[in-house]
Amino acid sequence: MKPPPFKYARPESLDEVLGILSEHGGEARVLAGGQSLIPLLNFRLARPEVLVDIALVKELRRLAVERGVLRIGAAVTQNAVERSSDVARLCPLLKKALPFVGHLQNRMRGTVVGSIAHADPAAEVPAVTLALEATMVARSARGVREIPADRFFLGPFTTALAQDEILVEVRFPSSKKTRAAVAEVAPRSGDFAIAGVAGEVVTTRAGKVRDIALAMFGVGGSPQRLHEVEARLTGERVTDDLLDQVAALTRHTAQADSEDVHADAAYRARVSGELVRRAVREMTR
Repeated sequence: MKPPPFKYARPESLDEVLGILSEHGGEARVLAGGQSLIPLLNFRLARPEVLVDIALVKELRRLAVERGVLRIGAAVTQNAVERSSDVARLCPLLKKALPFVGHLQNRMRGTVVGSIAHADPAAEVPAVTLALEATMVARSARGVREIPADRFFLGPFTTALAQDEILVEVRFPSSKKTRAAVAEVAPRSGDFAIAGVAGEVVTTRAGKVRDIALAMFGVGGSPQRLHEVEARLTGERVTDDLLDQVAALTRHTAQADSEDVHADAAYRARVSGELVRRAVREMTR
């Protein structure tokens, strides 16, 4: 397996990156960690004319907290985010989700922003951005755009990015939830999920759900918030009977339409209900 021929660019500034993307448009692809793009090239599922390596762009290597907002640049690796004390403090759900992403070797090279831009329906990080209501920051030679997570993912491997744009940063607001959980089913550890859920919750002193966010991945063409399930849980004390109800509600409301060699849509719908049950139980026990 060898990639098709392409030109290779390794700019040292963001302005250079934007210039190349403006010149080549849809014929250029951005290379960050390469954990998704390189396999696509080797299978010849992607055939860019120009590969734009952003490894030397210092502006894109920032991992910082500003005014309570966690800002992760396009060249920051998943492993760096996973080890960050700021991430553990401000975004515990992201901290919990990253160990599910591939293997350590993948996370040493793969980037958080790259996973978001790739928009694999079975990936954990896009679902986390949806649950935490993150903001995507896109840049082009034409200017800057801020795109809310719920408007960013348009379908399998499809986002709101224009052909001449690069996703330069993702911004996570400081989490107000107190507990987080990720539950998924995959063929093997490190494999893409057949179905999964990521969520955070805050409860009252009386043990009732005050606020909750849940997002599914792997069951449809893009990550999806479970608004109806969240509404059913809010204000309630979690019991076994309520967990049965939310599991059934998830099975009926989740847009489970993905089908492959691992599972059909009906199986994914059934599993999604059980995963929500497990995640909610873990967060509220």
